[in-house]
Amino acid sequence: MAAGKGTRLNSKRPKVLHEVGGRALLLHVIAAAKMLVPAEQIYCIIGHEAERVRAAAASTGVNFVVQQPQQGTGHALQVLKLMLLASGKPLPSHLLVLSGDAPLIRAETLEALCHLHMQERAAMTILTAVPQDPTGYGRVLRLTPGQPEVVAIVEQKALTPAQLAVPEINSGIYCFETAALFGKLEMLSNNNAHGEYYLTDVAAYLVADGLRVVALQSGSVDEVLGANTIAEMMHLDQAMRAATARRLMAQGVTIFRPDTCVIDAEVNIGPDTVIEPYVQLLGATRIGSECLIRSYSVVQNSELGNSVTVRNGCILDHAAIGDGALLGPYAHLRPDSRIGENAHVGNFCEIKKTTLGRGSKANHLSYLGDAVIGENVNIGAGVITCNYDGEHKHTTTIGDGVFVGSDSTLVAPISLGDGSFVGAGSCVTHPVPAGSLAIGRAHQITKQGWVTARRAAASKPEKKD
Repeated sequence: MAAGKGTRLNSKRPKVLHEVGGRALLLHVIAAAKMLVPAEQIYCIIGHEAERVRAAAASTGVNFVVQQPQQGTGHALQVLKLMLLASGKPLPSHLLVLSGDAPLIRAETLEALCHLHMQERAAMTILTAVPQDPTGYGRVLRLTPGQPEVVAIVEQKALTPAQLAVPEINSGIYCFETAALFGKLEMLSNNNAHGEYYLTDVAAYLVADGLRVVALQSGSVDEVLGANTIAEMMHLDQAMRAATARRLMAQGVTIFRPDTCVIDAEVNIGPDTVIEPYVQLLGATRIGSECLIRSYSVVQNSELGNSVTVRNGCILDHAAIGDGALLGPYAHLRPDSRIGENAHVGNFCEIKKTTLGRGSKANHLSYLGDAVIGENVNIGAGVITCNYDGEHKHTTTIGDGVFVGSDSTLVAPISLGDGSFVGAGSCVTHPVPAGSLAIGRAHQITKQGWVTARRAAASKPEKKD
């Protein structure tokens, strides 16, 4: 279910595309569903900002069903029913209905729900929870306390004074026998304050026909609840990130002050790696074993090998770092940066679309863009690859064992052969053959005594007319 607008968020973005744990709500739910069935058996019902939601989830491989207009959860299933019948394919025996805004739902919980559904031979099985304050949620009324049998789901506005004390709420996640569900959908009415067709009404219809409706209480309230406000969404984000930190620490990762770190749900880290406070690890970042990520660094969608040290304040975005590399402090690695084993990228260096070979070093204040740099190269302080001519980007190629002196500018397209040297302060505009020395700077002129003469001239009194 991903068709809702989420008006209480006061946001132009579709509700299911808001992010927690570094990923859209809907993508978390789809990921859990894909652990039970293949993508081609998943149907995503979209409506508000339908094409935007479709584009965000297209890579998951799921099917899309458009609900226009959006007239409630029951109407959403009516639209799905029509689409499945029109497809001519055999109907599935059972349907698992998920909420696109419940990102903490676990595949294990869904498996338990389906297991109970089949075990009880139920027409409908409801996933429930018991929050501290159930106000605002529909209540699940059981036939006998402690037993799975359910007699009805009652919305908050329809509760009697006695029913207000019922603590168990409906999560909006269900398992249905398809034939039983589809047989009752046309009975739904929108004769209510919101003019919508409520899927919850199906429970009473099934019970009235003598069919079994049962419930499974989730062990975690956060797991099943969605978010109707930004504040509630940030509560889910905090819960997800805390769970991610616990998972990583259980795998042997040391995280100092995990409450200060921002670690997305997809991040994976090897054992014996140390994460200092105030680190952000985002997207699909992968970090090997025995690494050190120091405070205030931001690593996004990057892959780090083993024994990598990232000193304070580094920014890595779609970069690949080899084993034993040393970065920072305050290095900026932009997309398509590839740093070889035991290479160094130091203070205030910026790397973009560049390969820095094994054992090479760029330790100070350099910009290296659109470059291919070999092994054991020394890049001096302040070196720049001039890769842009105002219209096009050009490549700088530097061979193995090259020494580039400080404050040099390499005007691409250009190549420096293996073992060549570039004198400090040079502007190099032509290829440098292997084993050669290139010096491209103005000749120094030294005027002895110039300062003394200048001061003497300045100290003479001015002549008066």
